[in-house]
Amino acid sequence: MLGLDVLKKNDPKQVLVAAFLLACVHNYLFFGNMPGISYPMFIIVFYVYIITFLREQLQFHTAPSWSLFIVIITLSTTYVLFNNPILYALNFLLIPILIFIHITFIDNKQKREWSSIRLIIDTLDHLIPQSLRHIPTVFRMSRMVTGNSMKDTHKSVIAKVLIGLAISVPLLIIVISLLASADRVFGHFLTELPHWLNEISIGEGIARLTWVFVLFLLLFGYLWGFIDTYSYRFSEGMPVEHRMEKAKFTLDPIIVTTVLICMNMVYVLFVIVQFSYLFGAWDGILPEGTTFAEHARSGFNELIFVSIINFIVLIGVLNFAGRGNSFLHKFIDIMLTLLVGCSSMMLYSAFIRLHLYEEAYGYTYIRFLAHGFMIYLAIMLVVAGLRIWIKQISLARMFIAISLISYVAINYIGMDRMIAEKNIERYVQEGKIDEYYLMELSTDAIPLIITFSNQESGIMEELLQQEYSRLTQSDRNWPSFNYSRYRAERELGRYFE
Repeated sequence: MLGLDVLKKNDPKQVLVAAFLLACVHNYLFFGNMPGISYPMFIIVFYVYIITFLREQLQFHTAPSWSLFIVIITLSTTYVLFNNPILYALNFLLIPILIFIHITFIDNKQKREWSSIRLIIDTLDHLIPQSLRHIPTVFRMSRMVTGNSMKDTHKSVIAKVLIGLAISVPLLIIVISLLASADRVFGHFLTELPHWLNEISIGEGIARLTWVFVLFLLLFGYLWGFIDTYSYRFSEGMPVEHRMEKAKFTLDPIIVTTVLICMNMVYVLFVIVQFSYLFGAWDGILPEGTTFAEHARSGFNELIFVSIINFIVLIGVLNFAGRGNSFLHKFIDIMLTLLVGCSSMMLYSAFIRLHLYEEAYGYTYIRFLAHGFMIYLAIMLVVAGLRIWIKQISLARMFIAISLISYVAINYIGMDRMIAEKNIERYVQEGKIDEYYLMELSTDAIPLIITFSNQESGIMEELLQQEYSRLTQSDRNWPSFNYSRYRAERELGRYFE
């Protein structure tokens, strides 16, 4: 049962009405509409809803809190500015996760570190059990609110209103029929009214009501879960020895040293072989019996996989290796540094192979993202390498910060435009281009493709005409507004005029 202090601090009627209105706003913005400008708008309204009723227990002024909020708003704005289908889908999943983590973090009752794994556990706790347990609370509150507010005088008024309506119905039937006979325009309006009612879809109405009702329950339950939080204490009643903190897992330093020596011996030999032809590949100096295409394609996946293995080994040793004696500890640090160097060379080799492959076969989403992942992994390796010698560096915090910054950067770098630009450059140099793949890129690339078509005597005109027809028939409701689609349609209209 809810405590009286909770009810005094947050009026149930206000919370219920706010949750219902927010559900209606969500329905209006997203039902039957593609996410566009509606996405950042709803996020802002959602935060207003949360802050209004939880302001006394939220800690919003810290640097990590504002940083994560800026990341959320920045990513949601991509639905207005860009139209990349891959990032569109990823953001649709990632942004809600970041919002739930952020709200759990700024709830100062737990006071978790932003880099702690406990923050994820608390987020799931609030999202699922705390929210779902308050769905029945909606119905209890509704009965309580209506029961307290509905006095005897109000009940008497409602009864009288119902009697008045019962008397009015037969009178209105007579009056309306007389007015319809007196005025043909009014009569025509009444005859057309059933046709307008028929245009209203009953199925859509039921779907909208269901959408609003379910979301209303979830929004209320999620917010009230922060106000009335139930603490799960699984360890109560257990013997003391079962609640003792487990000893930290450690790796034996001698075993670690042996593994690192064996791995580095193989990697150093590999790097030496790589140096024999790696830098000459740009000038066509390839391993004997290897064609250009084979060299560009071979080994890329394997090198990436080995680099990931090395990264996992590096993180595992940094976190779990035992200290050992001073000399052994220093030797492990040297071996880890050598591992970072060899892994960097493998990433560089994979980077060159992929670049050669792109020059031979063109540029695509997957190849672009592979380049981005290699750069991301290289930065993480550098940070881990610094952590070997600078023990004060927090890997968890650095990795979270780098991951968020990298993901925001890949959203705003203009992937489609860069892919189109590289494929056009390849056409200028070699006369090869996949026109159909170029048109599979999002509307972000349309202005560049139009310029290319103009320069090459209308080479893309037929495909651009098809894209223009598709855009002119697409969703035009204002919640779905996307600047990339709007700009592409405008530029195509000018092109064909």
